[in-house]
Amino acid sequence: MSDALLAIIKVFWYNVCALKLFYLQNYFETELIILSKIKIFSLGGLDENGKNMYVMEIDKDIFIFDCGLKYASGNMLGIDYIIPDFSYLVKNKKRIKGLFITHGHLENMGATADLLSVLPNLKVYATKFSKYVLLESGVNANNIVEIKAHKKMNFGHVSIFPISVSHSAPDAVMYVVNTKDGAICYTGDFIFDPSMMGAYDMDLGKIAYVGKQGVLCLLSESVFSENIGHTSPNHKLIDTFKKAIKDARGRILFMVLPTHLYTIEEIFDASINSHRKIVVMGKKLQNVVQFGLKEKYLSIPDDALGDLSNINDNNAILLICDDKASPYSALSKILNGYDKFIKLRSDDTIVFAEPRYDSNEKVLVRLENDLAEHGCEIVNIPSDKTILHHASSEDLMQMIKLMRPKYYMPVKGEYRYMVGNADLASSLGIPKDNIILKQNGEAICFEAGNLVDKHEKIKVGDALIDGKSSDDIGELVIKDREMLSENGIVLISATISKQDKVLLVGPEVTTRGFIYVKDSTEMIKEIKRISEGIIERNTTPNYIDFNKIKTEIRDELSKYLYEETECKPMIIAVVQEV
Repeated sequence: MSDALLAIIKVFWYNVCALKLFYLQNYFETELIILSKIKIFSLGGLDENGKNMYVMEIDKDIFIFDCGLKYASGNMLGIDYIIPDFSYLVKNKKRIKGLFITHGHLENMGATADLLSVLPNLKVYATKFSKYVLLESGVNANNIVEIKAHKKMNFGHVSIFPISVSHSAPDAVMYVVNTKDGAICYTGDFIFDPSMMGAYDMDLGKIAYVGKQGVLCLLSESVFSENIGHTSPNHKLIDTFKKAIKDARGRILFMVLPTHLYTIEEIFDASINSHRKIVVMGKKLQNVVQFGLKEKYLSIPDDALGDLSNINDNNAILLICDDKASPYSALSKILNGYDKFIKLRSDDTIVFAEPRYDSNEKVLVRLENDLAEHGCEIVNIPSDKTILHHASSEDLMQMIKLMRPKYYMPVKGEYRYMVGNADLASSLGIPKDNIILKQNGEAICFEAGNLVDKHEKIKVGDALIDGKSSDDIGELVIKDREMLSENGIVLISATISKQDKVLLVGPEVTTRGFIYVKDSTEMIKEIKRISEGIIERNTTPNYIDFNKIKTEIRDELSKYLYEETECKPMIIAVVQEV
């Protein structure tokens, strides 16, 4: 082979290699651009209290943070609680890497069992106390991965780092999601209080370190954004509890929520040297307390805990488990004499060591009136104190200063609280274009570390849960229940001969919650007359139009009853052949 030909081949081969390198370089650059795409949205928790659920899509992977519920208000008849609509997650289940729980309160993890009913293979990452609450809520242990604060979890090119924060539930964490373009941080619930130690401690050093490394976006709670100053020390209630114990004439009944272990520990501490036995009532609360003592979340002298034999002691302290699903039901049961063990006495002191909610205010006021008539002393948490451990304005600003995020997204709470949170961020110099206020389902997108508003909206909604059913009850059922509660029901029943096509029985009229039958005999007769006429004109020797009979009975009786009573009861017609 000549030197000239060899030179030509070398040049040709060089150009081929260069071309390959060019295409490979462009290929990997394209891949890097794809890898930097991030989408964040909420399936619940924005412009509402509870039902917290935040979704981060990084490349093609989906990470879910919290899966909470919220309890139904009084006008949602028969509904126990409300959860997010999981349709989007079910549709994209193959891309989900896991659910990450911040702490063991139902607003943040109470819908986990419902989610697992449609995603049975989902892995749930939770710290020790959150794992306990999940197990008590019916979550399968095989789905739970117990994690520890400050132990990194790797998911391909994304890592997730939990950092301990201070809250009323032990082992609470915030999450740092490390991506190529910086960290995305979700705070969960938190306060700043250097005196909270052990399982309630906050690692400020690691939070500050993350801030120095670069935070792309910070998602921070908003519930107490309108509260001026720090939440601490207004969350410390031990002096209030000590005074209540000291001033009590007889027994003391503390109403507590089972997962607020910090409050229970304060009651324990306040009782030291009081020479009173503490009796924990109810299996659920007993299990939580025993677990707390075992794991060192709670501490109390061995001789301070009593049992059922101490219930009637004049110096007993009774811890009674309340339930946010049916608030004050345990105390109402005691007050009305239905409790198996506790009979209320006039010298009892009742301490409401739990949060007060606007939706339950009427129930509480009626209960307090009844207790006062019974002669009981009532102790409420002072207005300048709080049991809830949420970040107030100074806490929120301190977190922003530590994290120094490029973008800031207020989450958790009603919209006015989110706006207040956004105003705090603006006052610290974060540009308003970098402060993100969204509603549930409205997605934000980052490409190459910059916010790109694509106006993308994910379908969201509420699933209404009644009892043990995991199925959504639906708005139509609620409307029917509202109609029944407001105007009652009228049932028209009739039986027709299958052979002769003539009325055998009826039409009979049954009412519930509409009119008092004995005082409305003329109206009942007219209802029967109208119904009979409709049945006869839609019945021929060869055919009975059942659908038309039912429709006309509903329509004509609705008009007649509204003219007579100005009420619109639910009308049901039952016509059968025999």
